[in-house]
Amino acid sequence: MKSKIYEFLRKYKHSILILYFPLYMAWFEWLEHRKVSDYFVMESPLDSYIPFCELFVIPYLLWFIYVVAVLVFLFTQTNDLGNFYRCTAVLMLGMTTCLMIYTLWPNMQPLRPETLPRNNVLTRIVAGLYKGDTPTNVCPSIHVYNSLAIHAGICKSKYFKEKRGIKCASLILCILICMSTVMLKQHSVIDVICAILLFGFYYTMIYKTPLSKKNS
Repeated sequence: MKSKIYEFLRKYKHSILILYFPLYMAWFEWLEHRKVSDYFVMESPLDSYIPFCELFVIPYLLWFIYVVAVLVFLFTQTNDLGNFYRCTAVLMLGMTTCLMIYTLWPNMQPLRPETLPRNNVLTRIVAGLYKGDTPTNVCPSIHVYNSLAIHAGICKSKYFKEKRGIKCASLILCILICMSTVMLKQHSVIDVICAILLFGFYYTMIYKTPLSKKNS
């Protein structure tokens, strides 16, 4: 057993990066349950023009599979670890920045409907989502940020270089996930825009600087 573990760690030295995610979850859970007397309210006039649509709970929940599945795949591509490192760097930098913003600048959104407009399987799932996820710590949207980072990881992967169908499918899912955050009233348009800008900053830093190109 020990020899198998040693062999795994020797082959996948980059598995040490996994240690970030328990730390992230602990920090995020603390933010979700801490007591804050005054939140900055995230709301835009555009939000009132966006209808609630429970169908978008499907891509919203697919986000979890999308992020984990792609990261696991990139993790196993030992001949293209540069892309795995860049993808995880973008993820970790952005997620940490989001947590720092939530910590120093507590924010929330008041967009959730008091009563869901319909009663069906999807609205009941949304109701469960609302119950388990507070409307705080929303700007920038981590859902949006991570979707963009994962799609970039797919597009930059050597394995997917000639697989246009997969990259197109990833782009469609990424867009649907981003849309789902506002269609389910989980986020304001402001949260989405801030996440896109934050992603653009770290994407440029990690993928487009002379040093990153040299190591690609």
